[in-house]
Amino acid sequence: MPLERTFYFYEENAETYANRARSLPKQQLDAFLAGLAPGAAILELGCGGGQDSAYMLAHGFDVTSTDGSAELARKAEVLIGRPIRVMLFQELDADSAFDGVWAQASLLHVPRPELPAVFARIRRALRTGGIIHATFKAGDAEGHDGFGRYYNYPSAEWLSELLTKGGWRNITISESDRGGYDGKPTRWLVVGAQR
Repeated sequence: MPLERTFYFYEENAETYANRARSLPKQQLDAFLAGLAPGAAILELGCGGGQDSAYMLAHGFDVTSTDGSAELARKAEVLIGRPIRVMLFQELDADSAFDGVWAQASLLHVPRPELPAVFARIRRALRTGGIIHATFKAGDAEGHDGFGRYYNYPSAEWLSELLTKGGWRNITISESDRGGYDGKPTRWLVVGAQR
């Protein structure tokens, strides 16, 4: 199973990962929130240490935070003072419940063959007109990083085709270069789409 080592990494390194020096993706957060009505319902998939959830809550949004790691969820709960739902993306089972989905550097761990079904679950969880923000590490083939974490490493073209087939509208994919937790230069894909 490609994800066992990924789960193990986040469970074993939750403290370090949650408390690392991380600059908030403020520009992306502000752009995402600007596309939503005040107080809109947001689902965060893979909240990590909870910093992005804290930012969205501080701006008056109704945030449901989730993470696949029970240890990371506990760390995030301390930061935001609310329960975090421990859940895999494949377990998402909501229908027209959210106005936005925030998935910063989280869906990049979904095995490629499972990504269409996960995006379908996300689309169903959004209300009509709802939006998603997701970021991926760019590449041409799935693989693992130096920590043993699995990544699906898609190309912009591959992702665009997947989302188009999945019925998403107003798809935007931009690329930028910045680092990651491993400290290595990384090409990132920033994805926006609408149900």
